[in-house]
Amino acid sequence: MTAGGAPAFASVVLDVDSTLCGIEGIDWLAEKRGEAVALQVAEQTDKAMRGEIPLEDVYGARLDLARPSAADISELARAYDISLAPGARDAITAWRASGIRVLLVSGGIRQAILPVAASLGIPDEDVHAVMIHLSPGGSYAGFDAASTLATATGKRDVLARLSLPRPTIAVGDGVTDLAMREHADVFCAFTGFGERTSVTGQADVTAGTFAELSRLVLAAP
Repeated sequence: MTAGGAPAFASVVLDVDSTLCGIEGIDWLAEKRGEAVALQVAEQTDKAMRGEIPLEDVYGARLDLARPSAADISELARAYDISLAPGARDAITAWRASGIRVLLVSGGIRQAILPVAASLGIPDEDVHAVMIHLSPGGSYAGFDAASTLATATGKRDVLARLSLPRPTIAVGDGVTDLAMREHADVFCAFTGFGERTSVTGQADVTAGTFAELSRLVLAAP
């Protein structure tokens, strides 16, 4: 803790895919459509997260290939829970107990992220992600194309319109996360599931585990 016992940060903004959890949700869904689709979607995801192409150029195309059903999204929710980063649950519990506001800001599927958020004690209103549209029969019917989170700068824009307690630390692994640096006091590149030099090279700090991240957040010795 800092002088006087206060945490170093009043708000923590977490990415989900490859940060809070060890999978890329849309890539995971694409694997259900066969190897060729999985490889195509994974390549598009990686290029977008490295900043080689804008996310908005591939967001809808990836979902058109994966075409997740209601059942697929329920399975993804379970996969998120299973792949939760080691130490993440304990870290988030400690942050919330210290009065820190914890938010999830993701370009992933909101319906799949909400259950893991609830299990971590994070309220629905602090989960920002992209809604998927489903037909009455549960088949894929598109996504919320108006969501800024389907764009390269969407996370930055979400953070800009939130009135978060300061100081704020934003945490993620991709360039869409790095964009939050403009409206956060500190940006931390999370490298626990992979490292992108285009992100770590511009980050204020890095963390490879949630234990390390928690020491930053709580300013623990």
